[in-house]
Amino acid sequence: MSIDTGILNDYIDACAVIKETEEEIRKLKKKKRTILQTSVKGSNPDWPYEEQHFTIQGTAFDFVDDGQLRIEEQMLKRQRANAEELKLQVEEWMQGIPFRMQRIIKYKFFDDLTWDEVAMLMGRKATGEGVKKQFQRFFKEN
Repeated sequence: MSIDTGILNDYIDACAVIKETEEEIRKLKKKKRTILQTSVKGSNPDWPYEEQHFTIQGTAFDFVDDGQLRIEEQMLKRQRANAEELKLQVEEWMQGIPFRMQRIIKYKFFDDLTWDEVAMLMGRKATGEGVKKQFQRFFKEN
């Protein structure tokens, strides 16, 4: 199986989209649970006309919000399934490449480090430019 840097970036973006969608769903569910309450006053319609106070409560969650929540939950399920499939492909591919390249990819793509930071973690007098060239050479050959 061949993986390119675009797929690695897609994997990172897929994870971010899932996180953002989950946050939207949390906000909508919170709105669904939020109870609004107010008081009104009125009087008996019959004699004696006495003033009465009534408490009214409800939620700000409406039909449109409910529809949006359902759509976003379905979208999240599809996105999560796609992201999980991509994640498994990347992880399976990573198992078949040299350990050094696994580390470089992890540091550069998953931890979002600079080439110099990757080189420092790689040790053995590695330089940022050298690690970058190794990475580019690996993807050219594979």
